[in-house]
Amino acid sequence: MSKRKPEVSLERRTFCAGSLSLATLGPLALAGCGGAGEGPASSAQSADGGRARAGGAAAPRVFAHPGLLHTEADFDRMRAKVAAGAQPWTNGWNALLNTGRSHLNNFPRPLVTVIRGGSGQNFAQLYIDVARAYQLAVRWKVSGDTAYADKAVQFLNAWSSTLTGITGNADRFLAAGIYGYEFANAAEIMRTYPGWAAADLARFQNMMLNVFYPLNHQFLVQHNDAHITNYWANWDQCALASILAIGVLCDREDLYDEAVTYYLSGAGNGAASQAVPHVHPGYLGQWQESSRDQGHCTLGVGLAAAFCEMAWNQGDDFYGHDNRRFLAGAEYVAKSNLADANGTLYYTSMPFDPYTNVHGTGWGISGAGLPFNRPVWEMIHNHYVNRLGLAAPYTTLMAAKLRAEGDGGNGDQLGVGTLTFTRDPVAAGANPSGLTANLVGGRVELSWWGGAHATSYNVLRAATPGGPYATIASGITDLLTHTDSGMAPGIYYYVVTAATPSGESAPSNEAALNTATALHTWLPFDEASGTAAPDASGNGRHAALVNGPVWTAGKRGNAIALDGVDDHVALPAGVAADLSDFTIAAWVYWNGGRNWERVFDFGSGTSHYMFLTPRAYRGGVRFAIATNGGVGEQTVGSSAPLPAGQWVHVAVTLSGATGTLYVNGAAVGTNTAMTHAPRRIGATSRNWIGRSQYPDPYFKGMVDDFRIYSGALSAEEIAALMAG
Repeated sequence: MSKRKPEVSLERRTFCAGSLSLATLGPLALAGCGGAGEGPASSAQSADGGRARAGGAAAPRVFAHPGLLHTEADFDRMRAKVAAGAQPWTNGWNALLNTGRSHLNNFPRPLVTVIRGGSGQNFAQLYIDVARAYQLAVRWKVSGDTAYADKAVQFLNAWSSTLTGITGNADRFLAAGIYGYEFANAAEIMRTYPGWAAADLARFQNMMLNVFYPLNHQFLVQHNDAHITNYWANWDQCALASILAIGVLCDREDLYDEAVTYYLSGAGNGAASQAVPHVHPGYLGQWQESSRDQGHCTLGVGLAAAFCEMAWNQGDDFYGHDNRRFLAGAEYVAKSNLADANGTLYYTSMPFDPYTNVHGTGWGISGAGLPFNRPVWEMIHNHYVNRLGLAAPYTTLMAAKLRAEGDGGNGDQLGVGTLTFTRDPVAAGANPSGLTANLVGGRVELSWWGGAHATSYNVLRAATPGGPYATIASGITDLLTHTDSGMAPGIYYYVVTAATPSGESAPSNEAALNTATALHTWLPFDEASGTAAPDASGNGRHAALVNGPVWTAGKRGNAIALDGVDDHVALPAGVAADLSDFTIAAWVYWNGGRNWERVFDFGSGTSHYMFLTPRAYRGGVRFAIATNGGVGEQTVGSSAPLPAGQWVHVAVTLSGATGTLYVNGAAVGTNTAMTHAPRRIGATSRNWIGRSQYPDPYFKGMVDDFRIYSGALSAEEIAALMAG
C-alpha cells in the first residue's frame, strides 16, 4: 500500500479494492496497492503500515490523541482563524455560540436506561446531552476558557456514573451506534484536559465498552436475526463509526480492526461496496438508500464521512478506498438534493441501476424528503477539495448551501462543521486522476476525477504507451466521462488533462485497454500430475488444484475430475476484476443428479459473486451475478439443465447489458438488462471451479479447456471455439 505524510505526523495507509481479507491475513496485514491519486508510494513499506516488528509480529498500534474527528492541529487552526476574524470560521464560531447547547447554564440529565423504539422512549435526553458535551468541549478548545471544559466533564461524568443499558426495539442499535460514536468524540477531546481525572476517564471508557460496544458488535454479527439486506446502510454505518471511535478512545486495536475489516469486506449494507453498490460513468456512485428517501441517504453519507475522517486522523485513508468510492457516493447524494440553474431537480434525470433487497426493487431515485439539508457536507468538501485539491462539484454546492453549519439538530450528527472542518483552499488543484477504461458494449468507457481549479477537461489517446497522444475530446465539464469508439481493434492508451487558470495541467495516470476480444485466462488442464494448473494465456493467472482433483483423459487432451465432495480448483484473487464485456467458456462433463453444483463461482462470499450452475432448483442451467446477494441476482439461463453423462461445451458472454448463455454452441438464454459486470463485484477473493460461495454441493464430473476472454465472443466465435 502507498503511504504519505499526513498533517499530524502519522504515516497514512491507503486501502484499495484488493485489500479485503483482513480477517484472513491478520490485523492490518494489507496487500500492496497502487493507482493514481493515492499519493506517492514508498519502496520500503511493510504490510502492516510501517509499524515496527519484533519476532515477526506487528508492534501494537499507538493511537494518536486527540484523534477522532479532530486533532490538536485542527484546534490550532480553529483558534487562529477565529482570533483573526477570518471567514467562514467566524460565522461557524458564532453558529456554535448560538446553538443553545454550548452554554454553561445547561445541566446533565443522565438515565440509568436509555430507551429508543417502542414504548417509554427517552433517548432524546441522551442525544441532547451528548451534543452539549461535544459542543462544550469544542468551545473550550477554541476559547481556552476552562469553565466550558469543566461543564463538559460534568456531562461526561454524570452519564458514565449512571448509564447501565440501552434498550427498546431494533432502534436501540441506532442509538448505540449514532450516540456511541458522538459520545466517544466528546470524550476524545476532553481526555487532554488536566481537570478530567484519570479515574473518571477510565469509568467513561468502561461505559463505552460495556454499554455501547456490545450492541454495535451484536448488530454487525447478527443484524437483529434478519436477512442481511433487511437493514439499510446507515444501520451498519453507525455501528462501524461507533466501534472505530470506541477503539481509539479506549486504545483497543482489536475494536478498531473489527470496524476496518467490516468496512472493507463485511456482508452488510454498510460495507464500502454495498453502501455504494453501483458506480455510474463519471463516478456518480449510486447510494444504497437512494430509492428509499433522501433523509436516510444524507444520514448514511454523514456517518460514512465520520468513519473516514476518524480513520484518516489515525493514518488510514478510507476516503481514497477503491478509487474514492465514497466520494462517488457523496457526489450522487449531493446531486440528488440539488437543482440546476433553472430550478430543475437533478434527481429526475440522474442514472439509476435497479436495486433489490428483501423490501423489494427500487427503480429510481426517491424524491421523498428532497431536498434534505443535513449539516454533514463541510467534512467531505474540505477533505477532497481543500485538503487534496480534487473536484467535488455537487458536494461543494451542498456545503455552500448549508454554510455555516450549526447545531446537529435531532442527534443524527454533531454539526458545527464549518468551524471544525473548514480548511484554506489549496493554491493549485490536483491533476486529473483515477482514470479508468472499461470495455462496455464494445466501446471504451472512460471516467476520471478532476481537479479543484479545473474549468474543463481533454481526453487524449495513443497507440503506444506514453504517447504520442492525440486529443479526441475537449471541453468536457460534467460528467467527467467520455466514450470512445470506431477504432480498429487493438490496444489503446488514454490520459486526461485539465484546462486551468494557469494553463493545461499535467496528464492523469495512463489507462490502457484492448478493444479486441482477447484471451484473458486459459486453463487447458493438460497436465498429468501435480496440483498446479498453469495459465496458458501468458497472463500469469495460474490456478491450483485443491483437495485432490484427479488428472484424467478429457475432451481435448487431459482434464480434471472432481469428486463432488470437496475437490475444486482455485483461481487467483481478483481474476475477473478488470472485466466488463467478457466470455467464460469450458468443456464440462457433469455426472448430474444435484441442484446448485457449480461449474465456476467467483466471489467474496454470499454478497458479491457470479456463478454457472448445471441445474438451478426446479430449473435449468443458469448464470447469475450479484452485488448484494441472492435477492439482487441478475441471471440468464435455460429451462433445461445441462445434459449429464456427456461432454458439453458451455459459454456465457456479456456485451454491454446483454448476457447470453450457450450450450453446445447454441444460445439457450438471453438477458438484455444485465448491469452487474464482473468488475462491479470487485476484486473477488474466492474464485473457484467446482465449488460454491454457498454451502451447495461441489461439482461432480470433469472440466476441460476453461477459458476467460476480455470481450464478448459472437455466436460464430463460440461455435468456432467449440469446433476448434
